[in-house]
Amino acid sequence: MVIFPNCKINLGLHITGKRPDGFHELETVFYPVPLKDIFELVTAAELQFDSTGLSIPGNPENNLCIKAYHLLKQDFPHLPPVHMHLHKMIPMGAGLGGGSADGAFALQLLNEKYKLNIPTQQLIEYAANLGSDCPFFIINKACYATGRGEILKPIQLDLLNYYFVLVNPGIHVNTKWAFEQIIPGPSKQNIVSILEQPIEEWRKYLFNDFEAPITKAHPIIGVIKDQLYQLGASYAAMSGSGSTLFGIFKTKPSDKIKSAFDCSVFISS
Repeated sequence: MVIFPNCKINLGLHITGKRPDGFHELETVFYPVPLKDIFELVTAAELQFDSTGLSIPGNPENNLCIKAYHLLKQDFPHLPPVHMHLHKMIPMGAGLGGGSADGAFALQLLNEKYKLNIPTQQLIEYAANLGSDCPFFIINKACYATGRGEILKPIQLDLLNYYFVLVNPGIHVNTKWAFEQIIPGPSKQNIVSILEQPIEEWRKYLFNDFEAPITKAHPIIGVIKDQLYQLGASYAAMSGSGSTLFGIFKTKPSDKIKSAFDCSVFISS
């Protein structure tokens, strides 16, 4: 079986507090975007994982797809060995949640293929054990997120008539360093209420707390954001802790927009 894990963007992101467990409290809206990996799973004689596409650093045993398998195997010992193949197209460490998507989609595919009959809420709980962003990809539609990102409330936000341009400058932002740059505090205005306004108004009120310190460290972030607005974006921002920028356009941008950036660019269809 083959599935296509998609990425996400953050519409607004505020760090509102530090938790006793070391995690941070946050407020954001996750929104799915159709830049996708390709994930295949078949029954095998032994557990295997391999990948093509973008290089995945680190030990394959630490990949969230493998961790998803082991997580379910604990509760479903009859789960057979599988061969997983991941063709990686979503940049890693880019604020797009690609790894989280792969892990969450692996949970769902294992559940479906082997008829484990795990209800959605329990899948969400399994996903939360994999990582803070993973539960979103079980729901995979616009969600207001709080806690460390795992407390999700689906919201009405339809951007299907818009086009997304993702620009990844290839800068790796250390997540621990990024959080150290933030002084947590309550947000001035609820993100959902901002998103209820016309998209042209978002630029005035909708912010990502990480964007200012990361732009200071990597000025190209600000340059790309300005370029997206100059090219006609109704709204542009950095996703997550970076370094990917996104622009939301009312009309489909020309493929020529890719030549405006000296880095990786994705345009949704």
